[in-house]
This record gives sequence, structure tokens and C-alpha cells, in this order.
Amino acid sequence: MTEQGRTVESVRRANLGSILGIVHREGPQSRSALTESTGLNRSTVADLVATLASFGLVTERAPDPSHRVGRPSPVVCVDPAVVAIAVNPEVDALEIAAVGLDRDIRAVVVLPQDRLLTPTATAELVAAQIASWRRAELAGARILGVGLAVPGLVRVEDGLVRDAPHLGWVDAPLRDVVAAATGIPVVVGNDATLGTVAEHLFGAASGIDHAVYLNGGASGIGGGIIVNGMPVLGAGGYAGEFGQNRPGIATLADRRARDGVLEDEVSRARLLSVVGLNRGDDRELGEALAAQLDTPSVAGEVERQRRILATALANAVNVLNPSAVVLGGFLSVLAGLDVAALETAVRAQAMPACGEELRILPAGLAEHRLLIGAAEAVFEGLLANPKPVT
Repeated sequence: MTEQGRTVESVRRANLGSILGIVHREGPQSRSALTESTGLNRSTVADLVATLASFGLVTERAPDPSHRVGRPSPVVCVDPAVVAIAVNPEVDALEIAAVGLDRDIRAVVVLPQDRLLTPTATAELVAAQIASWRRAELAGARILGVGLAVPGLVRVEDGLVRDAPHLGWVDAPLRDVVAAATGIPVVVGNDATLGTVAEHLFGAASGIDHAVYLNGGASGIGGGIIVNGMPVLGAGGYAGEFGQNRPGIATLADRRARDGVLEDEVSRARLLSVVGLNRGDDRELGEALAAQLDTPSVAGEVERQRRILATALANAVNVLNPSAVVLGGFLSVLAGLDVAALETAVRAQAMPACGEELRILPAGLAEHRLLIGAAEAVFEGLLANPKPVT
């Protein structure tokens, strides 16, 4: 192929990706809306849509005639048969979901675990669930890949889990293990990093170019950073480990772990314990905290954790100057008890100029944030370079 041919093909691929990305992120679009969004002419958009349809990535439907004047423009939708398997292994459960390219969650299961998962056990459970779904909920679906959101350090170049301390995984070749068990391409990422991407694309940080995201889960606290609208990964892909920072603690009485890091002090397990729960999801934790907030022991632990969280967030605000801090998981529950008071506490410890426009927001995707992020990691390559999916 000549240089000119390669250039024409690369432009065409970019235009295909642009149209697919728009209908994936924004939902069904008329051809006329796509023409306006892309700046391409109508015949080019029609040709690109036809190509995407031939790839099995989009479908077209007639518009609602009651909402149109003149000649109607067909509506382009992503094909819901294209799905990704999203997986989140945690210390107490394995969550698996089938997420469509249209972002609809086709199926989801939570498999409670009484002992720590190994990479091999994770792979076996995922493979068994996919096989079960192929016979039922996903019969006829085209599975693009598996995305794993792991609570630990993941090397982006090869999906090696360098360290997932709460799971006990060190230098675990998770991508290869799951790929061998399922026979499907696999992408592995840090759970909070993937949650950050999901919240920036579709959740509370949508449209915000400078944001910090902190995720609170059973394994502790992770985070992610958006700068100029792009995720910051770091040299090895390990950026955003806010939970491993050592927060300043003003009074000795607030300290629970000697020289403890943030996730030792601000802890889901401590909150569950103080309300008398052995385990529970974020909704159950939130309900228990709200019901028992008048109890001195509960109120004291909540306020202690909020004080330490405010200091940690102020440090992040001073360093990164975000427009918003998005909190997911149990951190959203903790903040939601009084968001305005938490914002005030953060601003009181941050440089005034850094905190003056700050907003603290709960994660918009709630319990699905990590699953949607894991699915996005699978879809990323297809959106950049659309190709037939069989």
C-alpha cells in the first residue's frame, strides 16, 4: 500500500472510531446528528455507518415520526449483542458482569468467598460463569473480551499483577491465566484506575477535565487522576495509590494503626465493625450508619474517619488542584452523611486558591463503576480501531 493509501485508510479508521465512540458514549444518534458532531458530509457518514453495521457493531432503526419534521434521519445504535465480561475480584467476593457495548448490564453475579481467591480460582470461576451465560443470558452474544478490575498494582504493558496485598497476589500473570481458562482476550487494570475512567466518561466526573477519584472497597482505598481530560497512569501504571499515603493525623487519639496508611485509618472494615455487621455491601453499610448515627461509638468512629479523610483530600487538592473529588464505595457513604461539612473541612486545610472551586461528588455509577470501567478497558481497542466482531 502506498503512503497515500495508508493515510486514507488511517483517516477512515479514525472516522469509524469517531462515530462508534459517539454512539457508545452518548447513546443512539440520528445520522444527521452524527453529521453535525463529526463535521463530515452526509454521504460519508452513511458510508461509515454502513461499514460499522457490516462489522456487527451498530444497527439502524427508523426514528419516531412524531418527533420529526420533513424527511426522517435513521437512528444509529450500537449493537447490544457485543459484550464484554467485567470482573472484580475482592477479598470477600468475586463479581462478574456482562456489559454491552451499549453500557447495558446484561447479567451480573456476586459470588461470596469465605477464603482469599487465587488467580487460578478466579480464572476457573470466570470461565464457568461465561460458559453458563452462553447457554442462557448471553446466547447469541458476541463476547469481545474479559476485563478485570483488580485491587492492586497492575503493570499496564502485560497485565501482570505486581502486588494485590489484600488478596495476597504478587507478580501474578493474571491476564495469561484467565485467557488460558476462557479462550478469550483479557485486559487487566487497577480497579480504581478503571473506575476513574468510567466515572469520567459516564459518571460524576463527566465533562470535568481535572478530577481526583478515590474508591473505597473491601481491600482498602485506591484512586485515579484526570488531568486535562486524560487519565494519569504513571510510568508503570501505578499512579493514584492514595490509600498508601500516610495522612497527617492532628491528635494521637485519632490514630488506630501505628504509622498506618490512609486505608488503615479510613476503613470499611472498621465501619462495619462499629455498626455490628460482619459483612455487607455499601447500601447495607449506609443504612446501618444512618440508623445508628446517634450512638456515640458509631458517631465517634464516623467523625474520626471523616477528619482523617478530609486531611488526605486536602493534600490531594493542594498537589493536583482538581475541580472535583469523586468518592466511590464506602467513601461515598462516609461523605454522604454530610457532604457540605466534608467540603468545608477539606477547604479549611487546603490552600484557599486550590480549594475555592472544589466540589466533592459521590460516584455517579454507584456499585457498577468498577464493572463499567473494566468493560471500557475491553472496548478501548475496538473504539480506537473498529473491526468485525464475530
